[in-house]
Amino acid sequence: MLSERRLQVLRAIVQDYVGTEEPVGSKALTERHNLGVSPATVRNDMAALEDEGYIAQPHTSAGRIPTDKGYRLFVDKLAGVKPMTAPERRAIQNFLGGAVDLDDVVARTVRLLAQLTRQVAVVQYPSLTRSTVRHVELLSLAPARLMLVLITDTGRVEQRLVDCPVPFGESSLADLRARLNSRVAGRRFADVPGLVEDLPEAFEAEDRGTVSTVLSTLMETLVEENEERLVIGGTANLTRFGHDFPLTIRPVLEALEEQVVLLKLLGEAQDPGVTVRIGHENAHEGLNSTSVVSVGYGSGGEAVAKLGVVGPTRMDYPGTMGAVRAVARYVGQILAES
Repeated sequence: MLSERRLQVLRAIVQDYVGTEEPVGSKALTERHNLGVSPATVRNDMAALEDEGYIAQPHTSAGRIPTDKGYRLFVDKLAGVKPMTAPERRAIQNFLGGAVDLDDVVARTVRLLAQLTRQVAVVQYPSLTRSTVRHVELLSLAPARLMLVLITDTGRVEQRLVDCPVPFGESSLADLRARLNSRVAGRRFADVPGLVEDLPEAFEAEDRGTVSTVLSTLMETLVEENEERLVIGGTANLTRFGHDFPLTIRPVLEALEEQVVLLKLLGEAQDPGVTVRIGHENAHEGLNSTSVVSVGYGSGGEAVAKLGVVGPTRMDYPGTMGAVRAVARYVGQILAES
């Protein structure tokens, strides 16, 4: 266990390095921070921190910089989440509140996160498997062709064409629409199959084939595997941090193009809290020089997806964590009200 004083020295090193982009020396620490000890004591503390792997010395400097291990201890023990100011909160609310639909909410969220944090923003669309059915609409396009529209509690809209085995009349269509919604509206997707399995039996024999076809299309929509969609923005922000990446930012950019990598980075949506993965904690080699701050968002206190930012390990963790958490909270409110 590190002493309280050495923890304070580590906190000061992280804060100074993030703020100045320069390796930090003992003289600068004692001048900038009220540590209450001599430069010689600070040097001894820095030597101990270096021995334990919390800070390291770049080849070209007498100063020290935090390691992944040092940042991890800073985030876990030393960094509070910096709250947004009242003007910042109002700006977030006004910007996101102008969205007209789910696509607009996601697009605005990505832009806002990238601007607030000056990092790369990543937003996952609400997952169908963690959603609730709000309404199922059935529209007649031709005597034997329908459109099924599934609307979720998060505002997500999925449309599918249904080719019926025989023509399906308007009265039968209205009956199916009413019976279907009475069973599934407000229910979780996972519960739907069991709620509708006997529905064809409520119809005349000549309509049962069409009812079964509609239900099959609905089931396919509910369990669709390629549902995980992401939007990314602010990639150009990485160019401001060129010297934070050991050789080049190219491996980072290549990793950010891989949707599967990003989904793994954001983690499981069931974990609603703020998660911070630092440097080599990111399994993808191309992202070993980055940190990922993510959080779940959703309506009704349950996370349906994740959003977050990717940036260099030398980031303002308290500010980034505060921004990500605040944006997620407002997105959740908008989804709940939509």
